[in-house]
Amino acid sequence: MTKPTLTYFDIPTSRGEECRLALFIAGVPFTDERLNREQWEAHKASAPYGALPTFSMEGKPVLAQSNAILRMIGGQHGLLPADPWESARHEGVMCSVEELRAKLGPTLRIKDEAEKKAARTALATGFLPEWAGQMEKQIVGPFVGGSALSVADLKLFVATSSILKGVVDFIPPSTFEPFPKLLALVAAVKAHPKVVAWYAR
Repeated sequence: MTKPTLTYFDIPTSRGEECRLALFIAGVPFTDERLNREQWEAHKASAPYGALPTFSMEGKPVLAQSNAILRMIGGQHGLLPADPWESARHEGVMCSVEELRAKLGPTLRIKDEAEKKAARTALATGFLPEWAGQMEKQIVGPFVGGSALSVADLKLFVATSSILKGVVDFIPPSTFEPFPKLLALVAAVKAHPKVVAWYAR
């Protein structure tokens, strides 16, 4: 049987990166297909929902939507709790990360710098602290469910890292400083041996 294929843009961030990390940590050999914008335009019509990432495996219909991909990987490879209720709680965290992206994403398309600054300053002083406060309540520590790494932790790590690195204009890394559990989770994921190995390749 051929290896499964994870298809995403040729960037080490966002929804594709969290799925790559999950597959690597799970020990699943996979083809890491990375598309540029021109390749994506040619590929778009065949992608479920017209979006990336997609995950394809011989004999199966193409799977799309990052949370669905993560749930499948996590459930098969011990990266989600076995208990259905606790697993659903982790999925709630992943859904909340998508809400964060839905708020931040539109600001990427703002061309006017003053308008972008205003929009992101509003996020940094309003939505983002509120969101992080809700995440803080969900984290047992160091990970969402305690000592075991899950796909929800990977999603939180990837989604917050760019802000914590200070690369999102007008959203200071200090935005998340009042939330020690969230910061500890990000640090714990970053220090996980397999995450270290992924970024050392």
